[in-house]
Amino acid sequence: MIADPKFNTAKEWFEKLRDNLVETIQNIDENQFEISNWDHKGDGGGKMSKIKGNIIEKGGVNISTVAGTFNENMREAIPGAKEDPNYNATGISVVLHPVSPKIPSMHFNTRFIKTTQEWFGGGMDITPCLIFEDEEKYHRGLEVLCNKYDKSYYPKFKKWCDDYFFLKHRNEPRGVGGIFFDYLQTGDWGKDFEFVQGVGTYFHQFIKNTLVALKDEEWNEEEKKIQLVKRSRYAEFNLLYDRGTKFGLETGGNVDAILMSMPPHAVWELSLIHI
Repeated sequence: MIADPKFNTAKEWFEKLRDNLVETIQNIDENQFEISNWDHKGDGGGKMSKIKGNIIEKGGVNISTVAGTFNENMREAIPGAKEDPNYNATGISVVLHPVSPKIPSMHFNTRFIKTTQEWFGGGMDITPCLIFEDEEKYHRGLEVLCNKYDKSYYPKFKKWCDDYFFLKHRNEPRGVGGIFFDYLQTGDWGKDFEFVQGVGTYFHQFIKNTLVALKDEEWNEEEKKIQLVKRSRYAEFNLLYDRGTKFGLETGGNVDAILMSMPPHAVWELSLIHI
């Protein structure tokens, strides 16, 4: 594993964020995460934290810090890997699939990768299956956050998110989006890292507020059916398009941790197809 102050700083913050998220979710759900460690086939590994609770039907908060060598197929696509295929990567990934159809599925990830180049990537997005009344407030909060660093960030990263989380084979979005960014390397590492921290902190506060506000809302079986169909879209995206899934599998990551994002249950029902 590389001995690099910036890499270690990012790694330590991802670990701290992981601890804070786990504590918050456990306190709200009143259930404990099941925690397990895994080793990477190259060097390093990760910690997988899974919960099946009263409010979160299936959730995961995973961190990993790994090193290895990109295979031939990936060297052309990854910045800096053509010159030297060795890499170091550290990151955190969070997916929460709630019991209640009134609560959106929520996703966040961020990573710091070093080849002969270095950059941050990540973002957050939500997937409601019913009308989410705080959708405008959610997007506005992300815009305010982005504007603190660069006013071009929000329109650019929102569009990137909308384009990325789009199911081309169905001609429909996975959810209502958020922001997505990759290859963030402005030349000011401290500012880039501060932005990444801001996104993580915003996600933490968002899930806390949303879970507390909606956890006791009543729902019915028809709404649950709609949720299960919406989850089928989530599963389709993750298996067909998700870059993190492909990256993890291509680089020898832990399969259970990689597929943690899959919903616990889903249905493919044509009568509920228009959602």
